[in-house]
Amino acid sequence: MVTATHRRKVTSASVRAGKGGEKLTSVTAYDYPTARIADEAGVDILLVGDSLGMVVLGYPDTTKVTLGDMLHHTKAVARAKPMALLAADLPFLSYGVDVRETIRNAGRLIQEGGAEAVKLEGGVRVREHIRAVVDCQIPVMGHVGLTPQSVHAFGGYKIQGKKSEDADRVLRDAVAVQEMGAFSIVLEGIPAALAERITREIDIPTIGIGAGPDCDGQVLVLHDMLGLYPDMRPKFVKVYADVGESAQAALERFCREVREGIFPGPEHSF
Repeated sequence: MVTATHRRKVTSASVRAGKGGEKLTSVTAYDYPTARIADEAGVDILLVGDSLGMVVLGYPDTTKVTLGDMLHHTKAVARAKPMALLAADLPFLSYGVDVRETIRNAGRLIQEGGAEAVKLEGGVRVREHIRAVVDCQIPVMGHVGLTPQSVHAFGGYKIQGKKSEDADRVLRDAVAVQEMGAFSIVLEGIPAALAERITREIDIPTIGIGAGPDCDGQVLVLHDMLGLYPDMRPKFVKVYADVGESAQAALERFCREVREGIFPGPEHSF
């Protein structure tokens, strides 16, 4: 296994140059310890996703996340000094309204948060904002298809691009993201055939989540892949370790041993 101390630093340029090569790996990270674990495991991209609103802060969706939330968690991940590329989400309404405000908020994630790239959702609608941020020398990762910040407009978390006209719209969005200078793009919640088509037709790496096997890489929410929420397991998630169940069992044992006078024992006492 190639650990963080035995590999080169991953950058937006190296991600962009890796199109068509070895598959990219990405997971979310929201704090210092999980960032260290993921980085030591050899993950290519650590994403401080606004999914933290749901899996860390307990919100029903990502629209409640603020720029302050993102800065707080991005700073924690940055303290791990990862060899992985550190990207952070621009949260709902922190971009796409006023271009100058988009630049300012993206700049804060870089300057204050320690991010090395920012991710934002949308394609044609936010093309000017992507170009403006890129022109300020801030690497941008795009995100099209099922964009969680649009959950209310979509009427729920629904697969996008199933109809021909919808597929064409997602493709246009992806092309717009590429044309505006993004170094990569997340494809979420779209049919595998559409993801394969987009991956083939655009020149920047595609990173899939619920988009089939033909993307240039894959991203998962850390809490999903570790089974921390057994009642919320989307079809596209593979649980690699049932950490939630193990953690609960450990805590139940702790409670039992304290109540029975087993812990702390002599070996745990001064």
